[in-house]
Amino acid sequence: MTQIIPMKDLRDTNKICEMCRATDEPIFVTKNGYGELVIMSMQTYEKLMISDIHDKILNGQQQIKEGKYVDGPGFMEDLKKEYVK
Repeated sequence: MTQIIPMKDLRDTNKICEMCRATDEPIFVTKNGYGELVIMSMQTYEKLMISDIHDKILNGQQQIKEGKYVDGPGFMEDLKKEYVK
């Protein structure tokens, strides 16, 4: 369940740490009723980053299978043609 807390609650750091450890989701912090910050445990952050990297690798592998790629030297040549005059 999404947790939303006001900025003033950040004063109780022990409580915030416990909240972060108790959930695998980010906690949204508001200031004057508007979203201001997102906090999460290091474990949750690492899971999100690993998941993101994994998705990017799978996407890249799929693009290679579909022939949607340019090798390094070819890419550099395309850049030179576009921007070097």
